[in-house]
Amino acid sequence: MMRTRPLKVALLGCGVVGSEVARIMTTHADDLAARIGAPVELAGVAVRRPDKVREGIPAELITTDATALVKRGDIDVVVEVIGGVEPARTLITTAFAHSASVVSANKALLAQDGASLYAAAQEHGQDLYYEAAVAGAIPLIRPLRESLAGDKINRVMGIVNGTTNFILDKMDTSGAGYSEALDEATALGYAEADPTADVEGFDAAAKAAILAGIAFHTRVRLDDVYREGMTEVTAADFASAKQMGCTIKLLAICERAADGESVTARVHPAMIPLSHPLASVREAYNAVFVEADAAGQLMFYGPGAGGSPTASAVLGDIVAVCRNRLNEATGPGESAYTQLPVSSMGEVVTRYHISLDVADKPGVLAQVATVFAEHGVSIDTVRQKGKDGEASLVVVTHRAPDAALSGTVEALRKLDTVRGVASIMRVEGE
Repeated sequence: MMRTRPLKVALLGCGVVGSEVARIMTTHADDLAARIGAPVELAGVAVRRPDKVREGIPAELITTDATALVKRGDIDVVVEVIGGVEPARTLITTAFAHSASVVSANKALLAQDGASLYAAAQEHGQDLYYEAAVAGAIPLIRPLRESLAGDKINRVMGIVNGTTNFILDKMDTSGAGYSEALDEATALGYAEADPTADVEGFDAAAKAAILAGIAFHTRVRLDDVYREGMTEVTAADFASAKQMGCTIKLLAICERAADGESVTARVHPAMIPLSHPLASVREAYNAVFVEADAAGQLMFYGPGAGGSPTASAVLGDIVAVCRNRLNEATGPGESAYTQLPVSSMGEVVTRYHISLDVADKPGVLAQVATVFAEHGVSIDTVRQKGKDGEASLVVVTHRAPDAALSGTVEALRKLDTVRGVASIMRVEGE
């Protein structure tokens, strides 16, 4: 039987995502009520610009006082889609203190201070759901913390930023340079006027912190994530990748150490074989590849951003939280029982693709090989091409600690016969 008293939802933010959440709540009201077991009512919308026309939202629901809205006491669910750390953090904890559960899409806040949010939710017996914080519409958070709760996850590797994937895909398929591909992404609305958060990997790093924390049942903060952007990737890098049967993606990689005693989280461009499922992810799509003991290899794929896809994830969380409230229960909270340390990037075991500009004369290759040997790094393949006293040397290594590989590169820079290190790229997915 359906409960007649509606569950009340307060919406913080009414931009691209928030307005779409409000629209779906209105147009799908009957379906949502049937799925939840009670009507759901939009009880208030906090905005910064109250004079802006918001189609479908009654003017009496609009307020600029977000704090008063979350303090009302009759709100069941607060939906936070304003982003940033403050005032979002204060509003969320205030909502918990006034008996409201929270649905958030705020990856930056969760990556920086998720532990305190979980603690506040637990203290007041409320839910904290955030499916929309990572990979848009793709069901990912709930499978990791619920469907795979009985399994041991060893690795999570994915494309979690649509802007960077669009740019790299255009560079790969059309031969465009970085700037040209970025201009196209901006013109199509895939890139912000200031794309720094995307192209420098900050957005993906926040998502990596969230994924690592859930996957490995340990606390991983944004500061724990190694980050490199993709602004230095060139058309020449793609040409080298193609010669190896690879392409280049900006990857978020979270993995458990072989001995199981630590974890790592990192974001950087990497070459991956064309045979890997992530290599075929095109345009602005996202995909996350999960490796677990019992389940084996799983891939989650779909649109990772945008108003409608992100709103879909938010609405899914609203339904789950409302069901919990009707049953006087809460969903899963923080699981950080392992308390595993987060290792530095230097301890990560990986492979390097290194392109060197060298003098085209006898003995150069031997000098380069000696540097690799001195740092304990084994060479897999070498390609050399020379012309008019200059040469390019491309070396692909076997797996080694990143610190040893980085030390090798620094030593190579000091050789008189090495004119410059043209590019360095990690190789993953093999």
